[in-house]
Parts: sequence; C-alpha cells; structure tokens
Amino acid sequence: MRFTVGTGTTGSGVFVVDNAQARNLSALEASVGDDLMGIVSGRVDLAALAKRLPDAPSEPLAGIAPELPIKRPGKVICLGLNYVDHIKEGGYDVPEYPALFMRGLNSLMPAGAPMVRPTCSEKLDYEAELMLVVGRGGRHIGEAEALDHVFGYTVFNDGSVRDYQRKTHQWTPGKNFDATGAIGPVVVTPDELPAGADGLKIESRVGSEILQSATTADMLWSVARTIATISEFATLEPGDLIAMGTPPGVGHARRPPRWLRPGETIEVEIESIGICANPVVAEEDLLATEAAQ
Repeated sequence: MRFTVGTGTTGSGVFVVDNAQARNLSALEASVGDDLMGIVSGRVDLAALAKRLPDAPSEPLAGIAPELPIKRPGKVICLGLNYVDHIKEGGYDVPEYPALFMRGLNSLMPAGAPMVRPTCSEKLDYEAELMLVVGRGGRHIGEAEALDHVFGYTVFNDGSVRDYQRKTHQWTPGKNFDATGAIGPVVVTPDELPAGADGLKIESRVGSEILQSATTADMLWSVARTIATISEFATLEPGDLIAMGTPPGVGHARRPPRWLRPGETIEVEIESIGICANPVVAEEDLLATEAAQ
C-alpha cells in the first residue's frame, strides 16, 4: 500500500494513495489518528480497514498538503558515508562501521514545506536519501529477519549546513538546523518494492539540473544490515525513522561548491516511491513574512 499524511478537502489524517487519488482513512475510522503511528504500531487493524476502503472519502492526491508521516518519531537515526563515491568525494576513508548520527524533531519538515537556509550560513547542501519507517521494534535483530521489521519506505532530503557540520568531528550542529530535513510525502509498504528497497534509482535536482543520480544498490550497508547494526546498541521501536545515507554529487564536493539558494526548489526522487520537493527560503525572509502576518 501507499500512504500519505496531510490535510485535504476531506479533512486531515492518513490517506491511502491510489495513483492520482487518495482515500481518507482517518475520516473513515477516527481511531486511525492524524499520522501513521496507529497503523505502524498495530493499534489499528489495517486488514479490516482495507475491506472498508471503498467507503472512505476520496480526493485528488495533488490537493493534499503533506505533513510528517510520523509526527513525533521516537528516534531519527541517520547514516553518513554509505556510498563509496560519496565517501571519496568528501575526503573520507571507507569506514568499517557505519557513521551514525541523530536528528531532532525541529530539524524535520514535510515535503512541500520550506527548507530554511539559516542566517548564519550560506552553505546549505542537499542529500537525497532512502528512509525507512520501523514497524516492528526489537533489540539484537538478526540481519536475516531484519526486513520483517520495516513498515515502509519514504524519501528524505538530509539538508546539511556544511560549515557547521565540519566545525567538530561530531556532525550534530550541521545536521540539526531547524527545517532542513524533508520527509515524504508518500510511504510505500515493502510488498510494492524490491526486498530492502534495493536497486532503486535515486536522484536530486533543481529544475532541469540533475545534482545526484545513483541507485540504492550502491549502498555499503543494506537496509537489513543497518537495522541489525543499530539494534545491537538501541532498542528499535515502531515509528522510528532510519535514513540510509546519500550518493555522490552533493554540493560541497563540487568545484565551485553548489549550495542551495533561496527561490530554488530542491527535488529528491526515488524510483517507485515518489518525489519530495521543497522550496528553499532564507531564514531572514521567513521571519520577516511571519512578523508581517
């Protein structure tokens, strides 16, 4: 199945996507709630709801304003350095253990929302990434059964403020500026994709300018291996999000560097999942607009 979370003419909540149309599950059944957590956690019987799906109000997908698929994820864990060519362009050695960091909630926003270039830096970069939503939690999950713990896959743009990322060996500042990590708008269940979302084309672009173009088959750590690795030290829970790293072509590695500029729209597309598109705005312009309202 394909899901999106947002607000449309039939109300807010969880929608099941069918090509260009979407049916409002939350309007059909109030217990679904306003994001995917009710379904992901198993609190809602999705199989029973699916039988009633024809009774759910329908509307065009294009008219739904996206919201975060999981509004308050317990953990957002991200991989860095998961594509060899990206590792080389950044001047790093190929690691023997994945580079992992975490993002806070304020750094996230849905597809369609402004990606904010902060006042303190012009070095806002883009990173096209596959993201998974944990469906079944656990600790010490074996690689062989790890994919059974995936609820679905979505698109992530790991917007990074590079000068702040490189101020120390820890990447936390550059990866946690407000409204720089875009998610969505569609979450696709594993049955509609290759196992582990392997071999999918992944691309970022601004207009006709292609910035990154690769395949998820190039990832060093597969989805299954990543889940197994993370669960060695952390108990995964339903609704946790894991971002799988970015391929080569990021802005800081270009000569001259290619930073995102206010007025542009950055798109990240993953084959068979969808497009996450966000306008880029300057923080000072956003604040001025908010003050005038």
